[in-house]
Amino acid sequence: MRKIHFLFQLKNKIYNYMKHSLLAVLLVFSVTILSGQAPFPNKDEIKQFTASKTCVVLEQDQFSSYNVFIKEAVSKYWTLTPYQLITTQEFNKLRRDPAYSFIVLTQTNYEKDKANTLYNFLNLLQGKNVSKLGELPEICAIPLSFAGEDDYDYNYKFGAILLFMQKHAEMIAADPSLTGRKYLKYYNVNIPKVQSKTILIKEEDLAPEISSLDKIKAVYGGEVKLVSEEEIVKAIKDKTPNTLILHKVGPREEKNAGLCFKMLIGTDDSDMYYYHMHKISEKAPNGLLADDLKRLMK
Repeated sequence: MRKIHFLFQLKNKIYNYMKHSLLAVLLVFSVTILSGQAPFPNKDEIKQFTASKTCVVLEQDQFSSYNVFIKEAVSKYWTLTPYQLITTQEFNKLRRDPAYSFIVLTQTNYEKDKANTLYNFLNLLQGKNVSKLGELPEICAIPLSFAGEDDYDYNYKFGAILLFMQKHAEMIAADPSLTGRKYLKYYNVNIPKVQSKTILIKEEDLAPEISSLDKIKAVYGGEVKLVSEEEIVKAIKDKTPNTLILHKVGPREEKNAGLCFKMLIGTDDSDMYYYHMHKISEKAPNGLLADDLKRLMK
């Protein structure tokens, strides 16, 4: 069960200064904390979304790097619905109107995560006349990063993430019965296709047990390339055929607790080919594991 925190004013440097204390955040910022996962949309709400204007909610900090990158990514990659940029104040006014949908940055933790780790999520929500923010129908939600990380650690992948969110929305619009079906785990149906594609990975996103190409080849027979952020951005921009990028989300290296999320997203078709998360421990560190590669061989 996810708990969603709408922390519109939370900034990374301030968050780090507060040593990741949620209590400190609550004392400083106006925050709405929502218990449980936002509801999945019904058939009518999906139709409302496809006819909506999508509002991209910006952070209040005028120096926010998130704002810079999300503006650029939406202008390049968002084509499913008309869109506009709005402030958090405008979001609070428009969120009850089903003529609007919203791309909004939230923070989430999991009830079963004893470390109470917070993660940044990018949410696509449908407007609805409800009293609580947590009751807005959730079209899609993608983990972005461990809360407190620099925005630059994930913003370069916004293009692939936005393209996937649109692909997911189109899928449930065409077949509403797929809404919420195991959610992102549903995409593991695509695992058999992975070995025919090239996976692009940043070396720092790998667990030590598979931290080199030789170690990878010992457990995985498909093609893997260790690349830079620039090469990943280029693959997304060029829609490089038969190529997947790894989107890994986890806490900082010194934090040996919490959850690690791993996703493979196609650069040419914007589909997700793999989704898995694990609890971080000494035996299962923060990164793509040998066990993940073994699952891709099935």
